[in-house]
Amino acid sequence: MLIDKKILAGGIAMLVVGMVLISIINSSTPAGRAGMTEDEKFELMIAEEENRNMNTLASILTGIGFLLILISFGARRKRSGAAKKEEKKPEA
Repeated sequence: MLIDKKILAGGIAMLVVGMVLISIINSSTPAGRAGMTEDEKFELMIAEEENRNMNTLASILTGIGFLLILISFGARRKRSGAAKKEEKKPEA
């Protein structure tokens, strides 16, 4: 089985970093409390939106890493020492 090790290593690294970021972001979810003022509610909404956006970016990173892992199994390197195949026309 042909595997491009550089692409595989990059994909694994991106996958691991993405999963770590997702776990960190999900563990620090902003929480509200009762009796908040309008300014505090607005700041909470902004913090929730930032958290959601960061989670989306980390998920995209994880997805690209997974795709790189899949691509690495089908990637083939060009052989530098191999001779070019030439088609010979049959003489008729």
